[in-house]
Amino acid sequence: MAETINILLVEDDYNLGFVIQDQLKGQGYLVQLCTNGVDGLKRFNEHPFQMCIFDVMMPKKDGFTLARDIRKTNQTVPILFLTAKNQTEDKIEGFKAGGDDYMTKPFSSEEFLLRVKAILKRVNLGESEPVQTKFNLGSIVFDAENYVIQYTDGSVKKLTKKESKVLHLLVQHQNKVLPRDVVLNAVWGQDDYFVGRSLDVFITKLRKYLKEDESVGISNIHGVGFKLTTQAG
Repeated sequence: MAETINILLVEDDYNLGFVIQDQLKGQGYLVQLCTNGVDGLKRFNEHPFQMCIFDVMMPKKDGFTLARDIRKTNQTVPILFLTAKNQTEDKIEGFKAGGDDYMTKPFSSEEFLLRVKAILKRVNLGESEPVQTKFNLGSIVFDAENYVIQYTDGSVKKLTKKESKVLHLLVQHQNKVLPRDVVLNAVWGQDDYFVGRSLDVFITKLRKYLKEDESVGISNIHGVGFKLTTQAG
């Protein structure tokens, strides 16, 4: 079932990344290659992946930080670290960051591919479950794949890509608090003051789009984040 496995590869050495990508594709895997951690996090939140392979020393966001950010929203996707750092404390940090395995460069392609296969077998990824793209929010339907909200009267509201990504994160954490920094890192790739103000504008817009159904609301949790709640009418 290798053709159903989509792998996110984040490696700042483009030549090495291309070689690794080619090796994985040769085994039938689908591979998305990014060259820094910020782009890697954005890509992860845009597409479903069954495995992640991260270099550790990267610009903008290192591999350990990238793994920690991903673990805030996804506890199950397997993560394999590739690094030139071979100290025991580095490996410990990698596992604490949420990694499942750790390979020190340079490594043989045969061992690398066997490690990938073993990890996927260990997490039982022989068959992929269908990814949900439509969500019922009270009487409103959110189509995350096509970036639209559908109302009961048949009308639709077209969302921008970022609006859809923010709402998708809220829906995935429905009735739970979604930390502000998770949204900012996932959608914008950073969590500074200016993008924080942009997020507030997006939340205001989403509230307006959802106000047709009073059982659906987005609450501000002061100092923490947001909560999308749906209640039986």
